[in-house]
Amino acid sequence: MKLGIILQSNRQEHVWNALRLAITARKAKHDVRIFLLSEGVELEHISDTGDFDISKKVKDFTDLGGQILACGTCLKSRSQPESATCSISTMADLLRMIEESDKVLTFG
Repeated sequence: MKLGIILQSNRQEHVWNALRLAITARKAKHDVRIFLLSEGVELEHISDTGDFDISKKVKDFTDLGGQILACGTCLKSRSQPESATCSISTMADLLRMIEESDKVLTFG
């Protein structure tokens, strides 16, 4: 299955759960892409806590071959650069992800 996840939250628990699902799906050999939108583009600036190990989950997901895309307009509005983990993307990329996915979920 091809799974598209739209993450538009910077709340630790929302992000953590989205990443847990994405990791579980990748381990089950599903194609998973995450598109960061709105506050979701702040993913790499979310602090880890005892309960929510966000940076580890991001690494686990990308190590499993998962792809993370980030809305360029949202990054720009927050004065954030592209990163090695999250490549700058557009609404056309989001649309393509939606069109190519069997299921699309939104966290936020």
